[in-house]
Amino acid sequence: MWNAIAQQISQTTRSPFQIRDRRSIGGGSINQAYSITDGERTYFLKLNQASQAAMFEAEALGLKQIAESHTIRAPRPICCGTAGSSAYIVMDWLDLGYGDEPAWRMMGRQLAAMHRATSAKGFGWDQPNTIGATPQKNPWTEDWVEFFREHRIRYQFQLANRRGGHFPQQDALLAAISHLLAAHDPQPALVHGDLWSGNAAVTKMGEPVLLDPAVYFGDREVDMAMTELFGGFPAAFYRGYEDAYPLEDGYQRRKILYNLYHILNHFNLFGGGYGAQANRMIDQLLQFVQ
Repeated sequence: MWNAIAQQISQTTRSPFQIRDRRSIGGGSINQAYSITDGERTYFLKLNQASQAAMFEAEALGLKQIAESHTIRAPRPICCGTAGSSAYIVMDWLDLGYGDEPAWRMMGRQLAAMHRATSAKGFGWDQPNTIGATPQKNPWTEDWVEFFREHRIRYQFQLANRRGGHFPQQDALLAAISHLLAAHDPQPALVHGDLWSGNAAVTKMGEPVLLDPAVYFGDREVDMAMTELFGGFPAAFYRGYEDAYPLEDGYQRRKILYNLYHILNHFNLFGGGYGAQANRMIDQLLQFVQ
C-alpha cells in the first residue's frame, strides 16, 4: 500500500517520492492520519476503508473549491485513490500554530470573503459528500427552506429513526422550518459545512487555514452557527467577521435550527446524549412558533 501511494504522489507531482518515514497522527475519529516524508517533502495522509474512496474524492474537490475562491487557505490536495484495502487522500503538510488575535481576526474577515462566493445554480453542490462519516446530499435546489428541511434535517431524522432514536416532535419541527426561516432570504454562499474549532487553524506563519470541509452552497449562517458548537472560536474571529459581513437580525434563533443538523448527525455517529440534546433543541425551536 505504502509503495502504491508513493508512486501515485510521484506521478501526480512529476517528481520521484519515496516514503522514508511515516508517523501516525492522533486527533481524528473517522480516519487514520499520518505524516509521510522522503526527507525533503512532507505530506499529510488520511486513510480509510477502500469503500470510502468517494468521501476522499469529494474532500479533494471541496478543498479545491475553497482555494478557487481566492479568499482563505486550505490544504492543497495532491492525490487520492485506493491502494489495496484502503482509500487515501494526500495533501500538503502545513505547520500549524495557535494563532494570535490578529490571525483570528483575519480568519473572520477571510471567511466572510469566502461567504460572498455564490452560485447561480442555487443551493447545493455538484455532488454528494460527507459530514463526518455520514452521507450529505447536495442536490441543486432553488429554495433554501426546501433544501435545508429535506436534505439536512429530514434526512438526519430518517437516519436517526433507523438507529432507534426517539424524537416525538420531529414532524412538528419539520413543519415549522418554513416559519423559523420566514423573512430570511439568504443568497447561496460557499460554506465550509463542518466548521467547528477542530477544522480551523492558523499556521506558524500566522495564516488562517480551513481543514476537512463538507462544502456546499447554503446560508452562510450555517458556518457561523457551527463555530459556536463544541468550544467556539476566539472572540477576535467574530469581530473580524462582523466587521466584514455583519449577520442579519434573527440569527440567534436560526443558529439553533442550523446546529440541530449537527447534533442529529452526532447522534447518528456516536449516539449517547446527543439524542436528548436534539430533543431539547427541538422543544426550544417550537416555542418560537407558538
